[in-house]
Amino acid sequence: MKKTIFALALISSLGTTSCEKFLDKRDPTATNFQEFFNTEEDLRRVVYSSYRDVFTHPTDRRLVFYMLDGRSDNGYARIETDHHGIMANGNYNSNSRAAEYYWTLFNKHVGRLNTFIANVDIPYVEDENVRQKYKGVLEGLRVWHYFRIVSHWGDVPFVLEPANLETAKQPSTPKKEILDKLFPMAEEIASRLPESEGTTNAYMFNKYSFKAIIMRYALYFERYDLAAKIAKEIMDSGRYDLHGNYGDMFSYKADKTNKEFIIKFDMESHDNSATASFEHLGPHYRTGKGQSYMVPTKSLVDSYWTLQGRPIDQCPLHTREEYELDPKLNRDPRYGQSIFGHGDKFSGEVIDIYNVNSPMYYQQLRGSKSGYWFRKFVDEADAFRSGGNMTFPLIRYAEVLLTYAEAKIMSGGPDELAKDNINKIRKRAGLDMTIADVKLTGKTQQQWIDLIRNERRIEFAGEGIRYDDIIRWKIADKVLNQPAMGHTRKINNTLQSLKIEDRRFTDNQYLWPFHESSLKVEPNLTQNPGY
Repeated sequence: MKKTIFALALISSLGTTSCEKFLDKRDPTATNFQEFFNTEEDLRRVVYSSYRDVFTHPTDRRLVFYMLDGRSDNGYARIETDHHGIMANGNYNSNSRAAEYYWTLFNKHVGRLNTFIANVDIPYVEDENVRQKYKGVLEGLRVWHYFRIVSHWGDVPFVLEPANLETAKQPSTPKKEILDKLFPMAEEIASRLPESEGTTNAYMFNKYSFKAIIMRYALYFERYDLAAKIAKEIMDSGRYDLHGNYGDMFSYKADKTNKEFIIKFDMESHDNSATASFEHLGPHYRTGKGQSYMVPTKSLVDSYWTLQGRPIDQCPLHTREEYELDPKLNRDPRYGQSIFGHGDKFSGEVIDIYNVNSPMYYQQLRGSKSGYWFRKFVDEADAFRSGGNMTFPLIRYAEVLLTYAEAKIMSGGPDELAKDNINKIRKRAGLDMTIADVKLTGKTQQQWIDLIRNERRIEFAGEGIRYDDIIRWKIADKVLNQPAMGHTRKINNTLQSLKIEDRRFTDNQYLWPFHESSLKVEPNLTQNPGY
């Protein structure tokens, strides 16, 4: 019963160690969990550490949100141990470390939360409202973890109590049954959360930021009526709005209190660690800071609309060849605000990915194999300093608008509000709304689906949600069953694109495998089909 031993050892460790720093203090006289868990400050620290379990340490590439695009057709992640690249190229199975790593990690978080929630009445607090707020945050985080677990593995053990001999033996619960419990539970939790953030720990859930989590997963799990309802509630709250400048949101220029960020993390919410996104995403410039760990693909570059809101092969102003050779030609401004590459300038120098003497040469170890880099979260100033304090959005108001639109489209067709939402996104992006206005022409249901899917891809490129989208849309077997390509140029009058790697995706990979070691110690688990 290795699982039982692990679970009970975890509980014991909460009382005999520094609790993996979740209390950030040591008490040499304490012998059990309760002795660590007495005061309001203890409770706050528990909530803080649990919140960090979701937001992750910002230097851990296996977990930080923007790296997740490396699992999809949007990006290429070059380090195998980051786990993202093997999910994109299909080179994983039930013996792969990735399956064990994420399964163990997510369930560890749930186990900790179950213990904290069961003991939440122990600490002394002067204001009972404070306890209820923190309890709601803990319960909300547990729901979030379960949403992630179910989305990747399907049927899993569903445990809401601290680990013991019985929970260790619990068989898997069907995915639908878990979701039927999670969504009402989540809505009830949201009803108890405060409407406003506090002056301290402002990153923690409020009523509407947690509703944004429910909204996202209602859409992911095809509960479209619920997704549209909650999106409308967030819209009607008046708390959030689109930021005026799209590109500024992903740099130090963004006002940390801008009204678009619904769930964000900054130095307060992730242990005051310096911004690591330049190292992860930036070019290997003369300073040697950028490592190009995850870079955009040609597939993403080609997906950007023209200024008229059309695919590049459907705009008569230029040929597809012209668009492929010059990605900035007559293009959706979000391209230039999200991606840069060959021929663009970095720190005043023109990038030449084909110059073997350049630190940005595409075949350099730390070069970009695609010839592109994400501009989002890559600030040139970070090439010359040890790191800043960038604020990162995990859920933006733009997602609320597009969730409402997609939910309505998938429920039979968009209403006027759904169309208005898409137009707001396009107008903010800088498209030519005399042509790009979605109300101007009639569309079939499939055309609406194609439009909203590509709008999401462009709007949220490099923000870590594309993989979940292609999984839930069941298109991963199409978009990940082709080579990943990079920059295109003309050689001997023929277009040639850099080839990054071959990829494959089989239908069983819509769910992740349970690692063989997990099946041995948890005999009630059933391996997902095809592994």
